Amino acid sequence: MTLLEARARTGPMARINPVAKLGASALIAIPLILTLDMVSAAVALVLECALLVFAGIGWREFWTRTWPVWLAGPLTGVTIALYGEPSGTVYLEWFLVRVSDGSLALAGATALRVLAIALPSVVLFITVDPTDLADGLAQVLHLPARFVLGALAGLRMVGLFLDDWRALELARRARGVADRGRVRRFLGMAFALLVLSIRRGAKLSTAMEARGFGATTKRSWARESRFGRREWVLLAIGALISGVSIAAAVAFGTWNFILGPA
Repeated sequence: MTLLEARARTGPMARINPVAKLGASALIAIPLILTLDMVSAAVALVLECALLVFAGIGWREFWTRTWPVWLAGPLTGVTIALYGEPSGTVYLEWFLVRVSDGSLALAGATALRVLAIALPSVVLFITVDPTDLADGLAQVLHLPARFVLGALAGLRMVGLFLDDWRALELARRARGVADRGRVRRFLGMAFALLVLSIRRGAKLSTAMEARGFGATTKRSWARESRFGRREWVLLAIGALISGVSIAAAVAFGTWNFILGPA
């Protein structure tokens, strides 16, 4: 099992259809994308923390999977604080850098928004198996089966790419050509991996075509993808988080619709 494949979970979140998780993530993210204020992002982040407890993952795995998000949020805030649109009192000014009340407020709102949008998406999809997601996209959302199965097959190949890269590295070391010239070695291995990927993709497409994956008739599925009460509850929770965050921003007068007139 590759790193992209989710482990077997026993928590309540693991048994929910991946389409519902995708929808809940979208319901949480869309309102936060439409506004840029600290209140809505902070409220959404606090409410999401209560939801993430039921994801069924340990704290160690949680931090291992989400550390890029915790790193990206503050870094985005620092960039906005240094180069954002200035307003109010200016605390630091040097060349293009201008730190002011407005840029600091915008930086805090941006950092919180990055966390509020990315965290639920990452945590919810830790428990998603690619095959279950493909079943849901094809059976629940009725996306074209040819597209869904092709994407699933490509995703399954990622683990093989990593194995091929390690095999190429070991083979070069065995021949004594991997001790120097790191840039040249990397370019050579990347080209070799590209050739292997093209060959494997051609073989895979031929095999899938021979098994009838490209047929135009309606296909059957080995596993039924169900969308029931648990899925609707998760979607309702996502909508509730969005509604509460928007209401809080409006109540505190911080709602800032970014698509509105300037």
